[in-house]
Amino acid sequence: MPYDLRPPVRVLVVDDEELVRAALQRILDAADAITVEGTCDGPDAVEAVRRHVPDVVLLDIDMPSVGGLDVLCRLRALPRPPVVAMLTALDRADHVERALRGGASGFLLKSTEPRLFVEAVRLLAAGGVICTPPGSAAVLARYAGSAPISAPDTSDGLAGLTDREREVLALIAAGLPNTDIAAHLGMGVTTVKTHIGALKRKLAVTSRVGLATVVHRSAAGRGSG
Repeated sequence: MPYDLRPPVRVLVVDDEELVRAALQRILDAADAITVEGTCDGPDAVEAVRRHVPDVVLLDIDMPSVGGLDVLCRLRALPRPPVVAMLTALDRADHVERALRGGASGFLLKSTEPRLFVEAVRLLAAGGVICTPPGSAAVLARYAGSAPISAPDTSDGLAGLTDREREVLALIAAGLPNTDIAAHLGMGVTTVKTHIGALKRKLAVTSRVGLATVVHRSAAGRGSG
């Protein structure tokens, strides 16, 4: 079995509830190539980020001591801000929009399946955007639509995609599940799955994380050109 020589994704968990911190640490530490560098409450978040230098911060949005959006603002002001995903027990579109406008790269319900937390951390570390609340499709669709995938030149790996495949791919990169993609584009879930299969074949990847990573790497490449 080949060894994975990639450095692990370094994670900091910020939540006012000790049980939540312990549960997320247990889930993430059990995954390959992810390590939880520390956990803390909101008031200690900025200092913990300075001390641990995490790649990804999972940040509770509803903390009585200090609001998660306030902590997000402070983290984004650091010289080398980490990628931040907000945690919540509620599905509120206004929270999603405020978090994305504040610079968050993700929004995760605390009831998310453990395996999806692992996948989310990997996607965030790769430059992707993740959002699990089912009621937030409209918010994410606006963000996906505000920065559409432009027609790449022939050297770009996205050049061979159809317009519909590009639309599906943009929404995957925005973190929408198949049901929300289907609703947003006015197609059946089975059709969405067909497009995803075609995208995986054309882009030579095996997962949704891989598809989203292709999009964000392509966008980064165009931005640096």
